[in-house]
Amino acid sequence: MLSVCPLSSLARGDALRVQADPPIAVFHTEDGEVFAIDDTCTHQDASLADGWLEGCEVECPLHASRFDLRTGRVDAPPAKRPVRTHRVLVEDGHIFVELSTDEPNLPPGVSVTSPRAGGGA
Repeated sequence: MLSVCPLSSLARGDALRVQADPPIAVFHTEDGEVFAIDDTCTHQDASLADGWLEGCEVECPLHASRFDLRTGRVDAPPAKRPVRTHRVLVEDGHIFVELSTDEPNLPPGVSVTSPRAGGGA
C-alpha cells in the first residue's frame, strides 16, 4: 500500500498528483469519496489531477476527455481507452492506495520508466 496523505489535507473537490511509475492522481469528491487513477490521460500526455472534477468524473485539461473515477471508463472523447484505477483505503483518517497490477493505458509516447517487477532504485 502506498501511503498518500491525511484525508484532512485533501479538501473535497481537490486532487493530488502522487509520484509513482506512472504517476497517479487521487481525488476527493464533493460527496466525500476518494478515488485513485493513473494521472495521465489515455489520449495525450496531460495530468488528470490538473483537470476538472465533477461528481465522480474528471475532465482532462487538454482536450476535455472525461473519465469515470469509479471504473476508469471514458465518458467523453477524444480518449478511447479507459484509465487504470487503483484501490483506495482510508484508515484512521489517512489515505492509502493499492496500486493496480494491470497494465496502464498510457498515450502514445509515454511509458513507465522502471520494469514492472517493482524494482527499487
